[in-house]
Amino acid sequence: MLQALKSLLDELGGRAAPRQRAFESSDYRLAAAALLVHIASIDGEFDDKEKARLQQVVEARFGLDYREARELIENAWESEREAVDLFRFTSVLKRTLDEQGRREVVAMLWDMAYADGTVHEFEENVVWRVAELLGVSTRDRVGLRQDAKGGTKDDAAGVDARPTSGPWSKV
Repeated sequence: MLQALKSLLDELGGRAAPRQRAFESSDYRLAAAALLVHIASIDGEFDDKEKARLQQVVEARFGLDYREARELIENAWESEREAVDLFRFTSVLKRTLDEQGRREVVAMLWDMAYADGTVHEFEENVVWRVAELLGVSTRDRVGLRQDAKGGTKDDAAGVDARPTSGPWSKV
């Protein structure tokens, strides 16, 4: 206890490096990952295929290594469990991302929904609600679903499909 108090006083006095909090509640990566976790588990099953796909998507889309992606996913699970509704996450994304970035989130959600081979009606409903909250048009949402159904750009081959400009390039 005394060590913890000493560490806090050192931090406040500038004598020690502050602890880094990588994924704050205002971080769009945490918001997007929490939505991915929500989609992955909404149908009551979260199999190894979905776990692997979640890891791949988080690493590829956010440019994280395995350990950083695991940390983000763990924080996302906790954040998703504490959330009352989807607005907690979509408000962060809408405030942070441009139109293309918000479409990318919907594309990731469809990708995750198709990870186990079929889209459950609960998954479809969540993607629809998130798209509405993000201001992604019905036309775009349906087109992104068709793209995901036909295969994703950043599949298991490990291709990095992150955009090179805009809010997604911040990572």
